[in-house]
Amino acid sequence: MSVLFMILQVIVLALLAPLVAGVIKNTKGKMQSRRGPGYFQVYYDLAKFFNKDNVISPTVSWIFHIAPYIYFATALGAAALVPTLMFDRGFHYDNIFVLVYLLGLGRFFLALASLDAGSSFGGMGGSREMFINVLVEPVMMLTLFTVAIRANGTGLSQMATATANSDISFSAILAAIAFLILTVAETGRIPVDNPDTHLELTMVHEGMVLEYSGRSVGLIFWGSAIKQLVTILLLVNLFIPWNPADLVPPVVWMIIKVLVIAVVLAAIETSTNKMRLFRIPGFLMATGCLSLLAIIAM
Repeated sequence: MSVLFMILQVIVLALLAPLVAGVIKNTKGKMQSRRGPGYFQVYYDLAKFFNKDNVISPTVSWIFHIAPYIYFATALGAAALVPTLMFDRGFHYDNIFVLVYLLGLGRFFLALASLDAGSSFGGMGGSREMFINVLVEPVMMLTLFTVAIRANGTGLSQMATATANSDISFSAILAAIAFLILTVAETGRIPVDNPDTHLELTMVHEGMVLEYSGRSVGLIFWGSAIKQLVTILLLVNLFIPWNPADLVPPVVWMIIKVLVIAVVLAAIETSTNKMRLFRIPGFLMATGCLSLLAIIAM
């Protein structure tokens, strides 16, 4: 039953991830006094990409060909591990180390592919992505440890159960704020990166995928949407109490929290400017200090 539930969870999250991305885009447009794209626009974009053929340079190696598939597969693997409704799944590999390294594996191959294409913009985007994520991953592990200490283990199901059974505390609030900032950095949103830009001097993630087209770029964008939803689910299930008032069913409460975080991400993007690259380390160090304070305050 646990395996069937995980397969069903992967399918549901993969299908809903573009909708969450569409909610963020539409909300951001409304906050900027624009009409904004529709909630289902990301589905239309993915359909457009998958209906087009790939145009690939003859000089690239096998890394460039397989990178989109590895990136998408690691996003699906992360979707299988993230706790949603069924915490005790009897699965012994739903560990924070496995999850973080799965996401890192997809990012690593995408950065390799950006270098393999031989484009100056791709190399710039790949180097910036690695520079940012070398700082993001340790801070993310430190923030997840604030929950792991409370749960006496690093299993995601165990940590989600501990969060569901715990009350709101000052330590939990600090950890939640730190992970919200990390969600912005991990998903490549303003102020760390701008997912909607194609300016050569400022783009990070977009620089790595400039040489892709057709189905390959569709897999990358779909994988990014899944990774964004996985990160939001980690925030709402590990750092925000499950259903403190017991007023609504757990699934409804989880949907409400995901939508609230989507609106918060849109508000952050609307109210801030993109940060200069050399200021990002200080920004992430401050996030790490919040995590340390959360551990001290436990």
